[in-house]
Amino acid sequence: MIRIQMVTAAFAVALVPALAPAQTSDTPMGAERPTTGTPTSKSSMTREQRKAATKEAQRKGELTPAGGGHPVYKSASSQKSTMTREQRKAETMEARKKGELVPPGGGSPAPSK
Repeated sequence: MIRIQMVTAAFAVALVPALAPAQTSDTPMGAERPTTGTPTSKSSMTREQRKAATKEAQRKGELTPAGGGHPVYKSASSQKSTMTREQRKAETMEARKKGELVPPGGGSPAPSK
């Protein structure tokens, strides 16, 4: 009989927090502060001007990626090379012979002798 009373009491204690009201204030949640994106003052630009400026920045590649971070820089592959493939290969082979190549995985070049 004591076990049934103990189980019933433990069950009742576990249910008490679930029965408590989730919201204690009278104001709806979020009413005391503005939502994200709500303007607090007049902007000097119209919506169309902002859209045009954003499109122009996107066209130029000046927008910061989503989530923040650094602005996107133009990659080296978009620049035209002044050397032919054979010239690059010859330069790499020469650097390999001299021991000037950076080891795989980063790091600094081999120490000079």
